[in-house]
Formats: sequence, C-alpha cells, structure tokens
Amino acid sequence: MTESPGGNAVKMPKRNHRLIAVTGAAALLALAVNLGITAFNSHRNNRKKKDLQGSKVRVTLSASEILKLADRVISKSKEVHDAVASVPLDKVTYMNVISPLAELEAQQFPLVQSCLFPKMVSTSDDVRKASAEAERRIDAHVLTCSMREDVYRVVKAFATRGEWVNAEAKHYTQALMRDFERNGLNLTLTKREEMQRVRVQIDELSLRYIQNLQEDCSFLVFTEIELAGVPQEFLKSLDKAENGKLKVTLKSHHVAAVLELCEVGTTRKMVAVEYGKRCGEVNLSILEDLVHLRHKFARLLGYSNYADYAVGLRMAKTPAKVFEFLEDISNSLADSATMELSLLKDLKKKEEGDYPFGVEDLLYYVKKAEEQQFNFDFGALKQYFPVNLVLSGVFKIVQDLFGLRFVEITDAEVWHSDVSAYSVFDLSSGELLGHFYLDMYTREEKYSHTCVVALQNGALSSNGSRQIPVALLISQVQKDVSGHPALLRFSEVVNLFHEFGHVVQHICNRASFSKFSGLGFDPDFVEVPAQVLENWCYESFSLKLISGFHQDITKPIKDEMCKAIKRWRYSFSALKMKQEILYSLLPQISALLFVKVFSTKSYILLKMLT
Repeated sequence: MTESPGGNAVKMPKRNHRLIAVTGAAALLALAVNLGITAFNSHRNNRKKKDLQGSKVRVTLSASEILKLADRVISKSKEVHDAVASVPLDKVTYMNVISPLAELEAQQFPLVQSCLFPKMVSTSDDVRKASAEAERRIDAHVLTCSMREDVYRVVKAFATRGEWVNAEAKHYTQALMRDFERNGLNLTLTKREEMQRVRVQIDELSLRYIQNLQEDCSFLVFTEIELAGVPQEFLKSLDKAENGKLKVTLKSHHVAAVLELCEVGTTRKMVAVEYGKRCGEVNLSILEDLVHLRHKFARLLGYSNYADYAVGLRMAKTPAKVFEFLEDISNSLADSATMELSLLKDLKKKEEGDYPFGVEDLLYYVKKAEEQQFNFDFGALKQYFPVNLVLSGVFKIVQDLFGLRFVEITDAEVWHSDVSAYSVFDLSSGELLGHFYLDMYTREEKYSHTCVVALQNGALSSNGSRQIPVALLISQVQKDVSGHPALLRFSEVVNLFHEFGHVVQHICNRASFSKFSGLGFDPDFVEVPAQVLENWCYESFSLKLISGFHQDITKPIKDEMCKAIKRWRYSFSALKMKQEILYSLLPQISALLFVKVFSTKSYILLKMLT
C-alpha cells in the first residue's frame, strides 16, 4: 500500500473480499432547502436507529459479534464451495455451478465488509483488533478457496461446454477461470503447494506492513515559531506535549499542511524526512521480503517477474509498454519541468538563502509561486469554502448531471455521531439506487487517508431481484475548534469532487454480478469517473455554486478569482506530471529488481525523474 501526504490515491490490497479504497476527500450534510435534498417524513424520524433498506451491511458490531460473523461467513462459504465441487462433471450447468458462486459472492461481500471496515473507523481498540483478526481468518479462507482444485475442475467443465446464459455470464465464468489459473490451479501439485506457501507469506507480510503504518503514533514537537505560516486554526487543533510544544503527527493530513504552509525550511525538512522513515526499521525488511516473495510467486506461475504478472491484466499488457509510455511522457516534459524547477529554486534562494532545494520544498514553493503568479491567497480562498456549502453544491451538481436525488437518513444506525447516511434515488423514476455513509471528520485511531470503500456491491440475483450498492466515504477534515463551520482548502474541495465521483460510479453501477460492481475490478478505468467529476471544480458556474464567504455565504468568490483558478489548474503541470510518473514507475521497478535490464534503462529513467 502506498501513502501520500497530499491525498493521492491510496489502495488497499486487492482481493475479491477485501476493502476497496480509492482516493479522495469527504462529504457531510447538504443544504436541504436550497438544493432539493429531501428529508425523510417526520414519522420516520421517531423510529429507532435501523439498518439501511436493502443493505446487509452491519455497522455497529461488537468485537465478539465481528468474530462470530466472520466464522459464519467462512462456514457458509465452505458449504457452497463443497456443494459446487460435488457436481458430477457430466452434469454441470449454469444453475448448479456458476450461479451458486455468484450468489455467494454477492451475499457475503457486505458481511465480510461488516467485519473488516471497523478497523478503519471504530473508536474501540477491541473492535479494531477483532476486525483485524477477522480479516486474517477470512484471508486464510479465501486463499484456501482460491486453491480448490475440485471447484476449478467443475467450473472448467462448464466453461468447456460453452453453454452461456448471456455475454455477462460468459465474462464472469472466464473471470473465475482466470482467477483460478492465476492462483496456479493449472500447475502441477508440487508447484501449487509451493505457491500456496508463498501466497500465505505474502498476505501475512502485506497485512503486517499496513498495520504497522496504521498503528504508527509517531509525532514531532515544534514551537509556534517553528510552525510559522501554518494557520491558527490548524495550530489550535494540535495536541500539546508536556513541554508545551505542539505535536505534529506523521499522519498525512498533518504532514500535508506543514509541507504546504510552513515557512520554516528546517521544519518542513524534518517532517518530510520523518514521514518517509515511518516504520522504516520494521517495514523495510518486510518490503524486501515481499519483493523476493512476489518474484518467486510470479516465477512459479511462469512469468519472468512480478511486473509481468501484475500488468498482464492491464491495458499495457507488458512492463516494456509501461516503461515506453512513461519514458515518452517524461522526455516530452523535460524542458518545461526544468524551467519550473528553476523558478522554484530561485524563490527559495530569495526567501531562505543558499540552501539546496529538496523534495520537502516542492509543495510550499509551488503554492508560493502560484499565489504570486495568479495574485490570490490560498488562505483567503479557504474562507469561501465552508464545508456544508461545498457539500450542498456537490449534491446539486451531481443531481443535475446524473439525474439523482439524495435523501438524508436521519434514523440510520451509524458507528459515530459524526457519521451521516444518505439514500440515492433515480430522479425521474424514484427507484432506490443505493446508499452511502459519510465519515468526514478526523479523530483518533481513524484511518488517516481519504478514500471510498465499497461496503455492498450491486448484483442481480437468480430470482430477478437486485441487490443495491452501499459505499462509505472516509475523509479527514479538521473540525473548527472555535465552533465556526469547518473550512476546506481548495485542494480538499477538488478531493471531495473526486471522491464523490467514486460514490456515484459505485451506486450507479448496474452490473449483474457483484464481481463487476466493485470499484476495483477494472483498474484501468476505476479513476476515470472521479477524474471527470473533478473538472467541475474549475468552472465559474460551479465555483459560485459551491462557494460563499463563511461569514456571509451569499457572497461567492468573484469572477476574476474563478478565472485565476482555472488558469492555476495548469501551473507547474510538468513537475506535477513528473511526480505522477515517478509514483507509477516505482512499483514497476520494485517488481523488476531481479531483471538485469533494470540496472540500465530503468535506472536512467528514474534518475531523469528525480
């Protein structure tokens, strides 16, 4: 898993049952009257807290209930797999082989997520530990199922017949076959057993790596002078150490604020260095072991390296295509990136003297250059984005774009008082399309990144009824300690639109199979809807809709500011793209460490980017 202090994409390890998290920001209450966001009838408000209509997700399980549910999920899964495996090869049909597996996946995914997502949001240490233990048990079971040769033989027998119900069912069957064979079911028994041992090690190390980062409570202490430039509301939100200094945690929302706003170069450098070193001693050895194990895993499957295995399902198909693509883009950006970097170095020299320019300076001086170039202050701009107003604008824009209606569920069962829940309806037909939860504000022990989690995938059952999608949007907005409405930085506004794109994508998905309804099934496409929705952040009409001075929301940002924001979007685009290329390149490099060619062309490309 990669973490980014700037709120870039964060993805959980991909398994059919696991949490699927993607980039972003968050959402909360909308302005119901102005934007047509409907409240439930008053008689519903008097009922007891309840689960959402059509949702199998359980959001307030105790530690013991989580473990019991995980065991029931595993037991039911084993029962269905045993039944499918017992079908004689000459009597296989869609209804006795494929349909039971598809139904199991659809029905169990929300139950699995009920066990797993509490580790991201619960305030109870016991619940988080139980959730992690449930994940371990379910992971082990899913791995066992993925290696069941008896089930593979039956599915293969049906696939060989070619008696497809429809094109989507054919695609689902082929996906099952692909998953089995990528787990080695078409290999010899000796190789399969070795693969299983390696896979167990990979899963255990991956989970340990993630848990180490999530549980890291490291912090640095600074005086207010050492944090000069950081807004007062941020400083007020920081805990104090025994010596009276302020604690800056190494969570991404703290790190991003310091790297972007702090005027003191030594402070920025200390935070950047320590952020990069988090869990370094323990996680570096884990990472080294993972690289070796992944290479071994890929070789057992017949691939030359793990990059070949990982890219095989993507549009690029081969690592060579990935490197060629990245190199072409990098070369085309070279001159522009050099000029942009020179400008930032000059700014630092004027402000701090002859100190070398480091990665810790990038966010701060890009922001300073943009403020000078476009003549606006990002701190002042923040005053125009009260969180409730921004969210109401998002609801309105999405409603008009996609023909949706949002209804806040005031009596929904939630795991924290900060959490709100919404139903989403088709505006024209009134059909219930899905639900989503919004867990917006930062708190202790909460997952430290903004993301969207699929809690229940949409699916069409064999009896014709449709299971509706349920999503969770997690964000890290700081509550205003003075009691005023929370204000969003413009980058947080963009993130909010991005995340809402994932929510809409998930809820509007009409696939028949749960496997195809999830956010991460098609990794080449998953970010497209979110990135498309971001475009509305830069148009004047939408900027005016989502903005209003926090002391008088009837005063949106001015036309000149809207135009400046649109121009600002493309500032330092070469350097920003170089950074994205580097993020794309590093996983490929780690997967190619065993290939001799890495020491030449790949190394040169990496040096070009850095």
